[in-house]
Amino acid sequence: MRAKNKQLARQRRGQRVRRKISGTAERPRLSVFRSLRNIYAQLVDDEKGRTVLAVSSLSPELGRGYSGNVEAAERVGKLLAEKCREKKIKQVVFDRDGYLYHGRVKALVEGAREGGLKF
Repeated sequence: MRAKNKQLARQRRGQRVRRKISGTAERPRLSVFRSLRNIYAQLVDDEKGRTVLAVSSLSPELGRGYSGNVEAAERVGKLLAEKCREKKIKQVVFDRDGYLYHGRVKALVEGAREGGLKF
C-alpha cells in the first residue's frame, strides 16, 4: 500500500508543477521519467501537443553498458544537449515530473547544462 501512496504523491507533485509551466516551440518543456533501470528525457511542445525530441539511457548513441546510474543520466543529458543544438534549441523549461531534484535527475540536468542548454 505504501508504494501506491508514494507513486500517487509523485503524480500529484508532477501535476502541480505542470499547471505552472508549459513548453513552446522556441522553449520546449524538458520532461524527465526515471524508472528503476533507465532514465528518459523528452522535449515537449505543449502548444502543438508533440514530442520534439526524446533521449534515454537505452539510446543507441550511448552504446551498451549504461543503465540506471548517475553516470548514465549525465551522459543522457549531454546527448540531449547535443541533439538540441542540431535542432537549434537553446532554451528549455524543466519539468522534473514530481521527482526530487537530486541523484539521477540532477545529473541529467547538469549534463544538459554542460552541453550548453539553458534553463
